[in-house]
Amino acid sequence: MLTSILDVAADEAPAAREPLGGRRTFAIISHPDAGKTTLTEKLLLAAGAVRMAGAVKARGDRRRTRSDWMEIERARGISVSSSVMTFEHRGLTFNLLDTPGHEDFSEDTYRTLTAVDSAVMVIDAAKGIEAQTRKLLEVCRLREIPIVTFINKVDREGRDPFELLDEIESTLALDISPINWPVGMGLGFHGCCHLRPELAPPRPANGGGPAVLTPDSPELDRRVPRNVLEPFREAAELALSAYPEPRIDAYREGHLTPVFFGSALKGAGVLELLDGLAQLAPPPRPQAATGRTIDPDEPYVSGFVFKVQANMDKNHRDRVAFLRLCSGRFRRGMKLRHVRTGRPMAVSSPIFFFAQERELAEEAFPGDIIGIPNHGTLRVGDTLTEGEELRFNGIPDFAPEILSRVRLDDPMRAKQLQRALDDLAEEGLAQVFKPLDGRPRIVGVVGSLQLDVLSSRISAEYEVAAGFEAAPYETVRWVTGERSLLQRFTDRHQATLAHDREGAMVLLARNAWELNRLADEWPDLTFRATRERS
Repeated sequence: MLTSILDVAADEAPAAREPLGGRRTFAIISHPDAGKTTLTEKLLLAAGAVRMAGAVKARGDRRRTRSDWMEIERARGISVSSSVMTFEHRGLTFNLLDTPGHEDFSEDTYRTLTAVDSAVMVIDAAKGIEAQTRKLLEVCRLREIPIVTFINKVDREGRDPFELLDEIESTLALDISPINWPVGMGLGFHGCCHLRPELAPPRPANGGGPAVLTPDSPELDRRVPRNVLEPFREAAELALSAYPEPRIDAYREGHLTPVFFGSALKGAGVLELLDGLAQLAPPPRPQAATGRTIDPDEPYVSGFVFKVQANMDKNHRDRVAFLRLCSGRFRRGMKLRHVRTGRPMAVSSPIFFFAQERELAEEAFPGDIIGIPNHGTLRVGDTLTEGEELRFNGIPDFAPEILSRVRLDDPMRAKQLQRALDDLAEEGLAQVFKPLDGRPRIVGVVGSLQLDVLSSRISAEYEVAAGFEAAPYETVRWVTGERSLLQRFTDRHQATLAHDREGAMVLLARNAWELNRLADEWPDLTFRATRERS
């Protein structure tokens, strides 16, 4: 007999009252403009974490989004950096990571996906599967991250629901199990109905709380015009018969995606999604490390840094490392081993996040994301443990696609510019390469929008006027090999070599022909387009 989500949810209910079973750490991913950040805000509102959700590009300071807190994010109405929000709902602690949708910031999204146990994929009902959606899904597959799908903007004219489901099934090669269904679309939209009422949380004993609407609910006859209601009921009946019921094993193994329809802007389907995540999303999962796998119920604390954010509070020029806890019970004031340096580190002021806002974390458990304020001690990829020599896997750097030289308008601000580049490179906003022959440093990014953000933040946060000019290079490769051979290569090609911020050797290639020629001439060296953070 197939294992239903309801059966497993019931089995896990007692565990959910414990800290380990009571964590749900998930990311929201999408193509730009699919409504990801608006959905984030409405999830917080549905959970009671905020009183008023800030719609993207809405008017007035009272309507600012919580997750997009940088000035450039608010001005452009886009997310350029991942943000973390911790909140509670139905006895569970949720750690929500809102990621950038724009492909120019995909590295930040890839790193963020190393820290989550599941993901919500947001799809625009009018556009369907888009390029960035497909790329992010492949990353989730590589990391075996289960996916819940939210088809957004059904309050606007869009494609037929069955057409969208067929596209998801065929393009993404996933089985489909719709959990709710839109009652009309566009101007005829009247909300969403549950197809799987068994997944809805029980109503309070006193009968309070909103009723769970199903296709047979008499209330629909009073609220919905017949010309909308009859096609809806026919479609809902067909969906129930055509698609399988949600199976927890298929979902958590990445073969099936439960699908929710809704409108983030109007709040339709959002509470159903949140309740669905409470029952569907897995608790903290084992994490791969060098030599072994770390189980979340191990007694000793371990975790890894997947993100560093500079200047969250400009008044203090702070730098906060985002640590995903993988095992053990963390308590404020603990001394942990910083594996990269081998030194002990007292974590005296750990914090929980609510986007830019924060509160002191007295204790934390596997699945939690805590912030550790520091002055450059912690880097992306670092591991903290209670003593064991561990290194967690899967946090890469990618070869940038655009290389630029920095132009400093005021030479007297050179020191401030260097600090700005170091801080922002540590965040992952850009990569900085220092040529071995002493020429000005080279900045590498995935897309041109990153340069705009970099320039804006250098100006706003460090008060440095700087610009970027095209460098005579097309790409970079990390060069590895036997030490003496690498030294001979360095002596011959010093003019085209640089160090990255961690001191690793990098080739600055002018074009693909030069890269291929050097790879042929030095077959015992390896030229890599990615590098694992250590």
